[in-house]
Amino acid sequence: MAGSPVKDEIMRRHLGLPPHLLSTSLLGWEGIDEVASALRLSSADLLLDLACGRGGYGLEIAARTGAGLVGVDFSAEAVRQAHESARRQGRSADFRTGDLAATGLSAGSVDAVLCVDAIQFAEQPDAAYAEVLRVLAPGGRAALTCWEAFDRDDERVPARLRRVGLSAGLTAAGFGDVEVRERPGWRACELAMWEEATAIDPGDDPALQSFHDEGVRSLRTFGLIRRVMASATAP
Repeated sequence: MAGSPVKDEIMRRHLGLPPHLLSTSLLGWEGIDEVASALRLSSADLLLDLACGRGGYGLEIAARTGAGLVGVDFSAEAVRQAHESARRQGRSADFRTGDLAATGLSAGSVDAVLCVDAIQFAEQPDAAYAEVLRVLAPGGRAALTCWEAFDRDDERVPARLRRVGLSAGLTAAGFGDVEVRERPGWRACELAMWEEATAIDPGDDPALQSFHDEGVRSLRTFGLIRRVMASATAP
């Protein structure tokens, strides 16, 4: 991804993201506003960006709110790029490798958790929800974005998305004030992006080829899933 500026430009244009925000997910500028509002951060708080990728979303929200930032991702290369992005922007953040269900952070050590478009990759979703609750201080907030199948028995939907149930997962983990909202406006931006992705000639650019192929797969199942954002409070 770092070597494919064309792919980044297409994603930024459709998601409405500024050039400095390096995304590995599909949350747009409007969505960042909603997530930041749901997290209710102050300058005294510490935010965990879980599955942070290249760190763009966490860095943006921390900059807006003045909160401290720690990011965790399984990819050492993503963590390296996140550190480099923070350096270029003159921002302080702690990025480290870890897992959705094993962050390596102490219990109750953060005030908010952000997880953008990644909870579906947890091998054991219940363990990932439990980890989010474990690292949160009492009263801390969590905000997660993802996709959910309209019909979880529809085998045309990828299995990892058929497993997603944000409301049930957060509630079972012990969260309160669980709210899950469908975001059709976000979905419209994704549709336009995937349509452009399938129309491009990737040439010998592996990132563009991957982007093109993902667009083809996404359009096949586009009408079978909904875009959602969840928020919840730790007891």
